[in-house]
Amino acid sequence: MRILVFQMQRMGDLILSFPLFLWLARTCPGAAIRVVGEPMFFGPLAALGPAVDYVGWEDGGRVADREYGLVINLSHRPEAARLAGQVSAGRRVGLVMEEGGVLRMHGEWQLYRASLVRNNRHNRYHWADLNALDVIPPAMIAATAWDAPRQLARDGGRIGVFLGASQPEKRPDAAFWGALARELARRGLKPVLLGGPAERELGREVMRLCGGTALEYCGRLGLAELAKVLQTFHLLITPDTGPMHLAAWTGCRVLNLSMGPVNPWETGPYQPGHFVLRGAVSCRGCWECSRSPMPCRAAFDPARVAYAAWRMARGEGDRLAGAGLLGMDLFRVGRDDRGLYRLESVSGRPPLAEEALGRFWSEMFGCLFGLGDGSRPRAAWQELAVALPRLAGAFCRTLPRLGVFMREGISGKEDFSGESFWTGFPPYLRPLTGFLHISLQNGDFSREVWKQCLEQVSRVAEVTSAP
Repeated sequence: MRILVFQMQRMGDLILSFPLFLWLARTCPGAAIRVVGEPMFFGPLAALGPAVDYVGWEDGGRVADREYGLVINLSHRPEAARLAGQVSAGRRVGLVMEEGGVLRMHGEWQLYRASLVRNNRHNRYHWADLNALDVIPPAMIAATAWDAPRQLARDGGRIGVFLGASQPEKRPDAAFWGALARELARRGLKPVLLGGPAERELGREVMRLCGGTALEYCGRLGLAELAKVLQTFHLLITPDTGPMHLAAWTGCRVLNLSMGPVNPWETGPYQPGHFVLRGAVSCRGCWECSRSPMPCRAAFDPARVAYAAWRMARGEGDRLAGAGLLGMDLFRVGRDDRGLYRLESVSGRPPLAEEALGRFWSEMFGCLFGLGDGSRPRAAWQELAVALPRLAGAFCRTLPRLGVFMREGISGKEDFSGESFWTGFPPYLRPLTGFLHISLQNGDFSREVWKQCLEQVSRVAEVTSAP
């Protein structure tokens, strides 16, 4: 059997595809797995991940002349969709350009992932899991045991501090990094500033602000060299960025400072045992921030982050439960009973409304797509209804209106092709309306798809109306 995977995104996306490559090899022993990616990323990373045959986009001819049992497109680039439709394949998953230039998404979970664009606030499925759920048996995911991060000796704690991120709003500023380096040094730790060529100037500014209490290697290490250096650190403090995923995959413990328009449930460090720190603000996890200054960035305090890092470097992460991380929430990366990614609260703070809604919707979509029966979303709904009775009441009053919309769509009375359909409902219902909207588009608004959408609304109603 031959399997073809398109992963033509950034470094972090490629690393988050490594679990899929691993599971494909286990599910289909002996299969030839070919991955189309970006040479600048897979070149230095190939030796660190599962054994697959990497091909650059410029060698597309090596791809098109073969037959494949399975084609998986994890890229949103149009050339990937085009080639995914051209090659001969028994099954296709992901975005495919079909005859006549029509784009079609294949796979329930890939369709769900597409519905998260500008609509991911309550999503609780990690990208690495979503890469796999359409093609990997759930039992395979549940049976996977991941190694815990390494714990180095306590003495001489070297702490990596990665300064950069794909967007400035996803990382702290120079003043924060400088103060953090000073606080780490005050606790007897040895901070090492890291970054790519784009962070050279930032690294020099942080060195000035911290008074030379750190070492600075911004722009001096390639990916292969960085992977080796990471093995010497007790901890890597980092925003959500590709090197964070490299550290997590290679066993270096990570403290992810999750800030800005990013959701750690989707792109946090994937392997269990790492940590995620978030601002304790109700608007966190947005797709695009409209507030200035960003509350989720302002919540981070260098002294408290340094204290948490000091505990983690000593292997005392458990002692942070209930610690005085004022204005911040600390989570440990874990797994649920299905082997899926989970953030477990360490702070012990009562969950915010977005967390309760996130759990309900994750269980509801899992039920709709065959990951379990209705007992799981019913239990999540009961917890939500007890904790947030006013929200639960509003939810139950609004849901019937969505059912009316679906019935009118079946009869052809209304046109729901515009965005006003899914955005016209309150945020707590948009995970469902967003998915229904993209499902209708993907199915050309056929009567069969309308009926399927109505059935999904009915199943949500059954769960939320249970006593």
